[in-house]
Formats: sequence, C-alpha cells, structure tokens
Amino acid sequence: MAEALRILAVAGSLRAESYNRKLLRIGVKILQEAGAEVDVLDLREVPLPLMDEDLEDREGLPPGAVEIKRRLGQAQGFLISSPEYNSSIPGIFKNAIDWATRGEGSVFEGKVGALMAASPGRWGGLRMMPHLRQVLTVLGVWLTPSQINLVKAGDAFKEDGSLVSTFYAGQVQDLVTELLTELRRRYPA
Repeated sequence: MAEALRILAVAGSLRAESYNRKLLRIGVKILQEAGAEVDVLDLREVPLPLMDEDLEDREGLPPGAVEIKRRLGQAQGFLISSPEYNSSIPGIFKNAIDWATRGEGSVFEGKVGALMAASPGRWGGLRMMPHLRQVLTVLGVWLTPSQINLVKAGDAFKEDGSLVSTFYAGQVQDLVTELLTELRRRYPA
C-alpha cells in the first residue's frame, strides 16, 4: 500500500472561529477524504516569543520554534489559509515563519504549498497574497498557481461550516486537487 502524502495545514489567525480556520477545515476534510495524512498546526498551541536573534543567541531556539520546525519538516506539502492584516501577513503568522527559518536545515526547501485567504471585506485577502507568496517562494516552497480569495467571508459559511457558494466550494476542491496532483508528481507511489 502506498504511503499517504503528509500535509501540514495552518491558519494564520489565532481567533478560534476565524474565517480562515473555517476555510482551512474544508480543505483539510477534502485532503483527508483523498487519503492524505493531515497535521493541523494551531498557532495558539505553540507559543512563540517575538523573533529575537539576541534571545536565540542566549537561549537557542524556543521550544515552540523547535516544535513548528519538526512538524513543518515532516510535511511534504502545506495548505495555508491566512487573513490579511493591514494589507499583509498577520504578525503572529510571520513570526512563526521567521522562527521556523532559524537553526539547522530548511523545513521549507522543496515543499509544495497551496494558499487560501478569507476576509469579511471585498478583497478576500488579495493584498496579502503577494507578500505571503514572496516569503514562501524565497524560502524554497513551490506554490500552486491557483489560490483562493474568499470575499465577504462573514456571509460565506453555513451553520455546519460548509460554504454557501458552490463556486467557492468548487474552488477549494480544485485547489486541493492541484496541490495533491503536484505532490503525487513529486512523490509517486
């Protein structure tokens, strides 16, 4: 039997019922139904100080950074859903990425990623996406050409957590399929 693809899924928001966590759950469900092994990283459960090289020099990598690096390192691919804060990457999420680049070895190089964003506004995280794409690409992540920008996210979800719009539901399905197709190309069974 073929080994399951390993995907790390993370929302760039700390809010328990954030739109990006809801969107991520939909993608995770599709991945699991396709047979992928999914590790959902909750940034609230991995405390990190602000990135500080003086702290790193004195104490080494904080335990949260070690944990994030371990989990990123085990994944072959990433599914990320992030809000847009002031037209860019949320500070807590960027801090986690920055810590994950510290220490020995790259946990990003050669990985495959797919990006989603949800926002209550009319942009759907569109202004943040180029920043996140730039950071991850520089770190060596190959990102799917497609991405999801869910607009008016406050009205986008049903009570059961599914999407109201069949268009957006189809987009999530297509994005996850694109991610899995590239991963299977790189990691044939």
